[in-house]
Amino acid sequence: MQATIGNLAGVVVAIAVVTGAYYVWRLPQKWGDLAVLVAYALSASLLLLGAFVALRFFVRRDYRRHRRLTPFSASLECVVAGLYLAFPTIYSPPSWAWFWIGSSPVNPVLEGIGSFLIVVGLIAIVIAMAWLGLPRSWGQQVDVLRVSGPYRVSRNPQILGGALLIVGVFFLQPSLYALGWVILCAIMLHMMALTEEEHLRERFGVEYEQYTVQVPRYLGIPKKGGP
Repeated sequence: MQATIGNLAGVVVAIAVVTGAYYVWRLPQKWGDLAVLVAYALSASLLLLGAFVALRFFVRRDYRRHRRLTPFSASLECVVAGLYLAFPTIYSPPSWAWFWIGSSPVNPVLEGIGSFLIVVGLIAIVIAMAWLGLPRSWGQQVDVLRVSGPYRVSRNPQILGGALLIVGVFFLQPSLYALGWVILCAIMLHMMALTEEEHLRERFGVEYEQYTVQVPRYLGIPKKGGP
C-alpha cells in the first residue's frame, strides 16, 4: 500500500514538474539560439546529475537495504522520468504543442522509420511489463528471476523498448538537439540497468551470473543452452 501511494505521489509530482518546466524552459526561445544552447547544456547536466543521485544512490541503497524500492525512491524515479520527458521543451519549435506532436514537414522515409520504431518500442514495453508483472516492474517484488518470454532474448526488454521509442521520436523530428536527447536517454537507461543488475546479482547470485552469460544486456544473439 505504501509503495502504491509512493508511486502515485511520484507521478503527481512528475506531472507538476513537467507542466512547470514546459513554461519555464520555453523562455530561452524568446532570447535566441545561444540562450537555447546554454539552457540545453545546463539542463542536460543537471538532469544527468539528478538521475545519477536518484538511480545510483537512493534506488541502489533501497535495493541493498530493503530488496525493493521504497515509496521515496520510486517517487524519485518518476520525477526523473518526468523531467526527462519535459526536456525537449527547451529546443522544440514553438509550433509544437508537445514534443511528440510536430507540425513541420518530415521526410516520408524518416517518418516511416520513426513510426515503426515507436510502435515496436511500445509493444516491447507492454509485453515485457505484462510478462514480468507490475509489482516487479515497479521494483516492489523480486522473489523469482524471470528468464522466459522476452527475457530470453534481452535482460532488459523494457529498457530496450523505451530506447526504441525515443529513437523513433528522433526520426520523426531529427535535429542535433534531438540527438542529444537520445544520448541522454541512453546514459540514464544504462544507469538504471546497472543499478537493477547489481540488485539481481546480489539477490540471485550464480543463477543470475549464468543468465548474464547466456542472454545479452540489451540486444544481441542469446547463446545456445540459455534459460
